[in-house]
Amino acid sequence: MESSMLRLVWNVIDETQSGELLALPDIALVKLLLQRISRRVLLSGEEICTIYEYISKRTRLIRDIAESRSV
Repeated sequence: MESSMLRLVWNVIDETQSGELLALPDIALVKLLLQRISRRVLLSGEEICTIYEYISKRTRLIRDIAESRSV
């Protein structure tokens, strides 16, 4: 994944309210973030799969960050 796409993924995560990140089940969280990313850039099928996998493997980290922001 290119660095610009990584930045976009983490920007979207940062812009998403902590409550949303903490409340949603893993699959719903991944789909929400992917949907928000796809509103900003046109993604190929390969990019969608790559981003889905990337976010899926980091849901725990995403929730930890969201939890620390809400304290």
